[in-house]
Amino acid sequence: MPRMLDVSEDVRAEIGDEEADRLLAGENAPGSYDCTSCRTPGDSEQERTSTVLFVGEETAVLAFAHASCIPSQVVQVAEEQLRGAVRSITGESQVPPPAHPQAQAQAPMHGSPHGSVPDTGHAYAGQPAPAPAPAAEHTATAPRSQAVLGVTSGLVLIEDELHPALVVEPTAPIARPGSFGGGDDFLPLLIEQGFLPVSAINEVPRSLPGWSVLLAMGQLHAVLQPGTGGGSPVAWWQAHQPLQVTDGWRTAANRSHTVLVFAAPVGSIGQQPREDLLRDALDKAAANGRLVAAAMPLAGT
Repeated sequence: MPRMLDVSEDVRAEIGDEEADRLLAGENAPGSYDCTSCRTPGDSEQERTSTVLFVGEETAVLAFAHASCIPSQVVQVAEEQLRGAVRSITGESQVPPPAHPQAQAQAPMHGSPHGSVPDTGHAYAGQPAPAPAPAAEHTATAPRSQAVLGVTSGLVLIEDELHPALVVEPTAPIARPGSFGGGDDFLPLLIEQGFLPVSAINEVPRSLPGWSVLLAMGQLHAVLQPGTGGGSPVAWWQAHQPLQVTDGWRTAANRSHTVLVFAAPVGSIGQQPREDLLRDALDKAAANGRLVAAAMPLAGT
């Protein structure tokens, strides 16, 4: 039976016209599925369904989601991350990620709208903050172009509503590419890419076109930015291992389909063990002119 599938031109180009036509005809597409964005049941025979192709260096995984959750697209991901996702789906050699995994970046940040920052991630507020991993300590003392980003998830109260948020803070100053000065260009670079300065956290920040937050199988995988020349989205920040989020954070994200991303220079936020302390640190950074923010739609596998 034909399926109500959306197959984007990018996905078709990757899998080929023959495979795309088989999917649309219902030969290789599931009828029912669990939407890998919102994790609720879907039916490709009854409702529009997006095909999302995740591509690593050697592996590709085709996933399905409600079209109302995310559009059909191709997303480039790290090979090991993709293999880990496959193992978790098939149940082969599944190893739960640590509570506070460290995540390695994919590319350097540039001043252009399509640059990205080498980065790492750690867990959500509300759990004890981990001691810095040796790799992170080494990175902090490496050349500044290799600075590491810490990413923390938490719920932020704005206008009496809890919003899912990510807080991004590097472990060392970030210099503009080609610069040899002693300053920190982290916030100016983000402002050039569309983030806006925040002086008080009293309203939802403006949406940043083309950017999104990737939540796969209930875990945080990446922050995506527009590809060069209007191509497929690429990872601005990508977890080496998927990061755990709380049930409350995931529920709020699936309800609003939007994640607020706050960023501050090194030393502004710190690793806060509770969401109230995280909010206090954000308020202080905003009052000191050391905070930028953007709202991004939720994407998923």
